[in-house]
Amino acid sequence: MSEETTRTDPELSLIDHLVELRSRLLRAVAAIIVVLLVLAPFARQLYGILAKPLVRHLPEGASMIAIDVASPFLTPFKLVLILALLIAMPYVLYQLWAFVAPGLYRQEQRLARPLLGMAVLLFYVGCAFAYFVVFPVVFAFFASMAPEGVAMMTDINRYLDFVLTLFIAFGLAFQVPVATIILVALGITTPKALGRMRGYVVVGAFTVAMLITPPDMISQTLLALPVLLLFELGIIASRVLVKRSAESDDQASN
Repeated sequence: MSEETTRTDPELSLIDHLVELRSRLLRAVAAIIVVLLVLAPFARQLYGILAKPLVRHLPEGASMIAIDVASPFLTPFKLVLILALLIAMPYVLYQLWAFVAPGLYRQEQRLARPLLGMAVLLFYVGCAFAYFVVFPVVFAFFASMAPEGVAMMTDINRYLDFVLTLFIAFGLAFQVPVATIILVALGITTPKALGRMRGYVVVGAFTVAMLITPPDMISQTLLALPVLLLFELGIIASRVLVKRSAESDDQASN
């Protein structure tokens, strides 16, 4: 049997697998707790950074408000917890990979390893795009559309929920190239078939953007356009994958 079609793990009992899984989970949780403890003293400053895209567009003398009594404490802590999860995510995924990888074939490992790294990187890029590009445009638009005599005063917890929705939406939307490559690698579709679906993808991108973003055309468009660009990048990457796979098959047959 070829090395490409053999698994890399020794035979382990169910108990061994459970012990290994427990060890990996404990390491992942410990990493999250360590990051949380490091970030906790800076919770207020971190929330200030997150709120900056909105605050700079508030009318002079206006500020954000806290409707609930515990919001000034709980909201920054909630932000720190989410940041700890995001920052520790590469290490958490590494622990998951270290548990799963020995049971995969070598060719599956070679495909999954770069895709996992690409997925994490693209999620971070999507969040950064939302913060540096989308937020300033969206909040400037909202501020400009406020009726005369209406003071724009946003609750800190509702603002956090709002931006988290956008972060998740853009982080997931930026996974399009990864999803495209996986579909092609599994033989579900081909780069040529994906190219013929561009029209449907355009409609689908704007429809999904309408469903998962706030109800304004600016944030919907700013989500749909990168998705379409990333879809094209995914097609290009999948073509490279197919070409390399064909070359590997030719070498194996020779």
